[in-house]
Amino acid sequence: MISTNEYFDGNVKSLGYKTSTGNSTVGVMEAGDYEFGTSTHETMIIIEGEMTVKLPGDSVWATYKAGESFEIDANEKFQVKVSAQTAYLCQYK
Repeated sequence: MISTNEYFDGNVKSLGYKTSTGNSTVGVMEAGDYEFGTSTHETMIIIEGEMTVKLPGDSVWATYKAGESFEIDANEKFQVKVSAQTAYLCQYK
């Protein structure tokens, strides 16, 4: 079954689904600044647009563009800035 997720007053929306390798979501973020928390390990793949991200333990922000990815361990928080609508795929382990 496909699940629908909505965060930050509708500025981040995603569809959740299951594959043979685990759970994933595909979604879009509106321009803005966000802080997310993880409950499992996540791999975030940028599909279109770009995200500027501050990962746990990092003191600098890094920008990821379409085709690039980053990983976050379980039980962590990370910050994201997007300047235009950005599409992503998030895979959970």
